[in-house]
Order: sequence, then structure tokens, then C-alpha cells
Amino acid sequence: MANKVLAILEQRDGNLKKISLEVSKTASDLAGKLNIEAEAVVIGNEIADLVNVGSYGIKKVTHIKNADLGNYSTSAYTELVSNFIDETGADIILFGNTALGKDLAPHVAVKVNAGIGVDCTNLDVSDGEIIATRPVYAGKALVNIKVNSDKKVFTLRPNVFNAGEPSGETAEVEVKNVDSVNLSIKVTETKKSEGKLDVAEASIIVSGGRGMKGPEHFDIVEELADLLGAAVGASRAAVDAGWRPHSEQVGQTGKTVSPNLYIALGISGAIQHLAGMRSSKYIVAVNKDPDAPIFGVADYGITGDVFEVVPAMIEEIKKIKS
Repeated sequence: MANKVLAILEQRDGNLKKISLEVSKTASDLAGKLNIEAEAVVIGNEIADLVNVGSYGIKKVTHIKNADLGNYSTSAYTELVSNFIDETGADIILFGNTALGKDLAPHVAVKVNAGIGVDCTNLDVSDGEIIATRPVYAGKALVNIKVNSDKKVFTLRPNVFNAGEPSGETAEVEVKNVDSVNLSIKVTETKKSEGKLDVAEASIIVSGGRGMKGPEHFDIVEELADLLGAAVGASRAAVDAGWRPHSEQVGQTGKTVSPNLYIALGISGAIQHLAGMRSSKYIVAVNKDPDAPIFGVADYGITGDVFEVVPAMIEEIKKIKS
């Protein structure tokens, strides 16, 4: 019988990431269905606004604090999270399926002897058992799984679990200072694209592919994204050609995204790319090849030259906004 759900929160530069709110709300909802408690833990140095997770159903959050924990460390985070799980007796542990979560969750699962379900798009309860839904076969199908171990770890796909509107409630924050940490594996440098949205967290993404014909033509992708308040994404072909940074790559070897709106420009739709974005709520594709695979998953498709269609889209959006 499960007794506690633990949400593992993420921070960057002292601020909680959006996925933390989604994990908090999911942990609270899951605990309600199981009639057990939910709490949260976050690791870092100085972290702002932790009380706000109370708006998403979490009554208590523990801040494990040390000056050396500002940046992620696989070794330190694994040890601290695993020890906290043992101390609290939590047996259902939720992570975001982010770069950090993909690395940390399996390490923690091994340490606490837990089974793991990754990249989940839904968590439900049936007869007291958690049923997780996750994509398989590069996103072509969904499968329901049940983790049979006593302790269970799940990672949640970003932008799929809705955090909802904040309730205005606050959480109790307990600060737990640790004197020494295991930093045998640590992040030495973090590079961030200033002023740019992260495709993993954006609600709208405008992506360009090989059909953009060169890095100089991504200016129209960026202009459209700017008008829509969107993040800029790219296919693997565009990234491999050196046109865009890897941080923007969407797909099986890049980032898996689930925005409300995904606009694919000059992207044919290789299966690896579709695996990373086909769960988007709405997909719009522009491609001159009417047989491009991207049209098989698109809600709206335009067969045409991106260099004619996109400028027309930009002009119409400008008219509407003016």
C-alpha cells in the first residue's frame, strides 16, 4: 500500500522551472486518488518563491541547501534525493522528463531499488494501482504500464500534465542545510541562449528543417516565432548542418516537446522528428512535397514553398495584431 508521493522539483539559477509546477500538481492529484500524502523536495542554493508550489497542491516542500548545489551534479543529487526518499518513506517518486530528470531518475531508481516508467503522458489509478501511459515505437503507439516494485519512479513529459491555475495557497518550506556533498560528477559550465524560450517548455514552437536551405533563411522562422511569442526549433538535419544549435533540436535525438501549437516549416517529417513532437496539441506543416510524412500527423497542412507561404503568414499576423 503506497503511503507518500514525492515530487522532485527543478530549479535553474534559483528559480523553479515550469515542469516543477506540473510535477507538483500531478503528485497532488495522484495522492488524492490514492488517499495518501504528497510533498516535494528541491536541491539548490538560494531558491525563490518555494511557497508558491502550495498553489499546485503541495503542502510541504523541503529545500536541501548547500552553496555548491547551485548547478546540477549527478553524484550529489542522486545521493541527496535517495537519502531523502529513505528518510521520508516515499514510495512513489515523480520527476520531469527533462534533461535533468532523464539523468537523475534512473540513478535514483537504482539506489532505492525502484522500478521506473519514463516519458509518461498520463498517470491514472485503477484498483489502487498506478497505471502509466507512455509512447512506444517512436510515438506511433501508446502503451499502459504498471510498475510492480514497492517503490515506483515515473518521469513526466513536459507540457502534457496541466498545472492549472494557481489556487493562491502556500506551502510550508523546510530548509535542510547539508555540510558536505559528493561532487565527483558535476556541471562545470552552463550556457544559456539569452532571451530565447526553451523548446522543452514553450507552449508554441516554430521549427525549421532542411527546406530552409541555409542558416541565413532562419530569419523568417525567428520572425514568425517572435510574433507568436514562440520558441524556435529545428530538425536534426538543420542542426547537423550547423544551421542551428543543438539546444533547439526537436526529435528522438533532441528534445521531446508537447506544445499547444507546433509549426513545422520545411520539415519532411522523418520518424525520428515525429517521435519528438507528434503529441503536440495542434500541428501546422508547410512543405512543398505533398507526400511529406509530416502531413500524416499535421492538423493543418499547406503544400507550398516556405519562402512564399511564411512571409504571407507573417504579414497576416501583423495585420491581425495591429
